[in-house]
Amino acid sequence: MDDRITQHADIELRAPVLVAAFRGWNDAGDAASFAASHLGRVWSATNLASIDPEDFYDFQAVRPQVELVDGTTRKITWPANEFMAARLTATTNDVIVLVGTEPSTKWRTFSNLVVEIAKAHGVKLMITLGALLADVPHSRPVQITGTAVDPELIKRLDLHRSRYEGPTGIVGVMHEAFSKAGIDSASLWAAVPHYLSVTPNPKAALALVERATQLVGAAAEIDDLLRATKIYEERVTEMVAGDDDVQAYVRMLEERTDEQEDIEEMDPSRMPSGDDIAAELERFLRDKGEGN
Repeated sequence: MDDRITQHADIELRAPVLVAAFRGWNDAGDAASFAASHLGRVWSATNLASIDPEDFYDFQAVRPQVELVDGTTRKITWPANEFMAARLTATTNDVIVLVGTEPSTKWRTFSNLVVEIAKAHGVKLMITLGALLADVPHSRPVQITGTAVDPELIKRLDLHRSRYEGPTGIVGVMHEAFSKAGIDSASLWAAVPHYLSVTPNPKAALALVERATQLVGAAAEIDDLLRATKIYEERVTEMVAGDDDVQAYVRMLEERTDEQEDIEEMDPSRMPSGDDIAAELERFLRDKGEGN
């Protein structure tokens, strides 16, 4: 195995599913990384392996953290890409959870290392979790898109064919690497309200967890996420109610969402860019100001 990979444990796994999420561009509201971390925790996953960050990060952009241990010893924590493994008794597949930070450089090399770890442990399916900003209201159910490329996998897992074209992140590069390696892969994306800066977003994380467990075929404890989501909705509703302009904008999004028929999942290819969202919000506030 490549010397940039550190194996922390030797665990025998049964055709595991790899669930991966990366902090950064693919992780609006930290929803994806929060969801993956939750799965690793509630499934009592054990540290399996990690990738040395030295070759893959600009440490001026993604800085390591320093902390004091016992009040005296200084410890540096580097950007991590940690693999955790769990045996799942309720299904024939076990699981590997990867929670990492999107690399700054050498994406193809990094993706090939992930593939190497996946092959070493017999991974048959990779599921990536992502979250993106969209013009959706916080008061409606989170829209989840499940996409894949392989027609047979799309039919078996009830997904959609990905039609997205445009800039991509490490998630897109990893799917190409897994495809070349002959390993099935699917992607789940949560739509996060663009007008909120709440992190992590527990409501979006909960939606990702519920859909991911369906694909994995194993249940996961979600009581903590349900409580966090209830608090999140109450606090956000209170904040929105305190600003007439934002309240009116959210009401417009709610009306638009309610008018859309038979929408259960949103296609990322139909989602507006950040510039489109900003322009739409500016037009709305300008029109409202002229009306007053």
